[in-house]
Amino acid sequence: MPEVIFNGPAGRLEGRYHPGKSDTAPVALILHPHPQYGGNMDNKVTYYLYHAFVHRGFATLRFNFRGVGRSQGEFDNGTGELSDAASALDWLQAMTPNSTGTWIAGISFGAWIGMQLLMRRPEIKGFISVSPPANLYDFSFLAPCPSSGIIVQAEEDDLVTPISTIKLVEKLQSQKGITIDHAVVKQANHFFENELNELMAVVNTYLNKRLSGRE
Repeated sequence: MPEVIFNGPAGRLEGRYHPGKSDTAPVALILHPHPQYGGNMDNKVTYYLYHAFVHRGFATLRFNFRGVGRSQGEFDNGTGELSDAASALDWLQAMTPNSTGTWIAGISFGAWIGMQLLMRRPEIKGFISVSPPANLYDFSFLAPCPSSGIIVQAEEDDLVTPISTIKLVEKLQSQKGITIDHAVVKQANHFFENELNELMAVVNTYLNKRLSGRE
């Protein structure tokens, strides 16, 4: 799990990178929660998502948004962070130029950034969106959502209202040509502090299904 530093739009960005098991390994980018509320690449959900992809042989990167840890720059209300994520994906793809696929995963603020990146990068063919803050940020840009993925909801989310997540899921599920899975982890709060194992059981089951072709 080597430390990496790469260039971003506002200066250097700090990350952790694990090479893929082969030259043609797919790549996965993992995005952390809100920087102004303690979010960083060592957030437990971010860390666990990272290792879920590493375990499957992906070339995997998680990194700190601008102004977090050793990453340069200042918080930019999502606009700059989206640019950071695009630069991180560019770097990741350059490290694995023969990659056979691209995935993105994020939690909370990172899920919002990840789904915006999804709209800009047609090569992304799968996503995992954990606790997307559907009542706090505008998700109307998903029109239409270009890729299949899963939205994981915390039953006892203290930040995101259940109805806002359900409305987002229903909107995306009404679109043709993609499949949006939806899972609710019982008793979990927004960051799954006591239900990490249950969250990862959902994630691993979904990845196993998608990667085996049973879609």
